[in-house]
Amino acid sequence: MTLPPLTREQVRSIDRKAIDDYGMTGLVLMENAGRGCADKLCELGIRGKVIIACGNGNNGGDGFVVARHLNARGYEVEVLFFRGFPLASDARTNIAIIHRSTVMMTSLPDKIDIPTIQTVFEGADWIVDALLGTGAAGDPRSPISVLIHAGNTTSARKLAIDLPSGLDCDTGIPGSPTFRADHTCTFVAPKIGFANPAAKEYLGTVSVHDIGVPRKLLEEFV
Repeated sequence: MTLPPLTREQVRSIDRKAIDDYGMTGLVLMENAGRGCADKLCELGIRGKVIIACGNGNNGGDGFVVARHLNARGYEVEVLFFRGFPLASDARTNIAIIHRSTVMMTSLPDKIDIPTIQTVFEGADWIVDALLGTGAAGDPRSPISVLIHAGNTTSARKLAIDLPSGLDCDTGIPGSPTFRADHTCTFVAPKIGFANPAAKEYLGTVSVHDIGVPRKLLEEFV
């Protein structure tokens, strides 16, 4: 079903109700989100290495799921994550799974510079932004900001998970910096900030992905 654009608080409410009222788990929602993004990448075409830059929250957890699915399908994948950041519980479960797999993983220090990350990104076909989710507000801080700056300077195609890191979910105002995606895979419904003309150059093409939330729950937000 088609929902109107959602605010940050509505997104949180849907997740919370799906878990508390319907007995779903965050891991199920994360699995469905990540698989949807992996499917979209395959649909768009993968001609080389996919680098997935993951933060420490649920957005990063989605990125770990994407990495697992692409690896299972035979694609070359590298996951970047910050070793000094504590992970959210569901993200921690998914990074543990790929730690045991053949996915290439690179742990980054808290202090990095743009040229170093540009070297890591060199030759990638896709860069996937799984750094910051809908809960983030304000300008991204280092070291997240360094990855965004470096990613924006590469010739690789770019996909954002849920929304580009740095873009405010509610206002659509881009922070400094904001990831410039060619494609954004967002979940359940577009975010209300996407309607801001200032957001357009950062979103690229937007696709909306179902994450298995029951229709009865979604009807509350129509």
